[in-house]
Amino acid sequence: MSNRIETLIQSKVSLAPMAGITDYVLRSLVRKYSKNCLLTTEMISSEYLAQTMNGRSGTEILKRDKNHSPISYQISGHKPFMMRQAAEFLNNYADIIDINMGCPVKKVVGGQDGCALMRTPELASDLVKAVKDGTDKPVSVKFRLGYTNEELNYVEFGQKMQEAGAEFITIHARTRAQMYSGQADWEKIRKLKENVDIPVFANGDVTSIEKAIECTDLSGADGIAVGRGALGDPTLIGRIEHYFATGEKLPIPSLEERIEMLKIHLDEEIKLRGENAGIKFMRKFYPYYFSGFENAKQIRSKLVVEDNLENIYKFLVINTY
Repeated sequence: MSNRIETLIQSKVSLAPMAGITDYVLRSLVRKYSKNCLLTTEMISSEYLAQTMNGRSGTEILKRDKNHSPISYQISGHKPFMMRQAAEFLNNYADIIDINMGCPVKKVVGGQDGCALMRTPELASDLVKAVKDGTDKPVSVKFRLGYTNEELNYVEFGQKMQEAGAEFITIHARTRAQMYSGQADWEKIRKLKENVDIPVFANGDVTSIEKAIECTDLSGADGIAVGRGALGDPTLIGRIEHYFATGEKLPIPSLEERIEMLKIHLDEEIKLRGENAGIKFMRKFYPYYFSGFENAKQIRSKLVVEDNLENIYKFLVINTY
């Protein structure tokens, strides 16, 4: 790793950005079990930040604690001047500024953001340069193998991002056309790693210590970015880190431990968003917290329709013991 990145990132594991998921609360939970991993915010639109700077929106999405460092703030957009302004605005928050060039969602790529930028590498290069003009922090990019299976330009694209000044890469080992289906092709990442001089983290399907080992072996990457694998198990990143450092595999949390984590997650979301919004926001997490346990489907189906906080607590107590 470069000296700047080496100083900042002292872990082989990061929390991958997930829109509407990796908020302040989830980042704080992951940090509780991992002191060194790189945290990443959910994707922040550069146009949203322009509204924030003009006083038309709140800044809840930017919230962080001192112990969140190292933390990367991820921005999206396709207008260089706006991306530069976003970088300037985030300079006092972020340790690294990451540019989203991998989001496959239709409304994002339809606006020429996210993975659509893999089809316009010159513009993508200009965005990296613009962000670098707006910050003195390291700039990184996250992208995919390509837009479709016939457009696997990730090696050339990665080289171009490095030439533009990117100091760090995270690559999701799927194409935009795959979205999140099929299997991540970790082996392809090795070719990128062999053709750039900056750190490369592999992303996609890392849901256990065993998958982390396999991903690292096949990709040759410097580290891994854990996304959906951390949902319902905020300890996973810390456990992977521990394995890489010691060779010891710490146990997967029990159902009782997961329910305690869920309660903390729920309490903190309510503190952040208010009771009604916090309860509704948490519904997306229930399937992950109960995944793999007996009667998981029945438990989830009860929780996702419950609006009363007291009833949720009672239900969780009943299903813990």
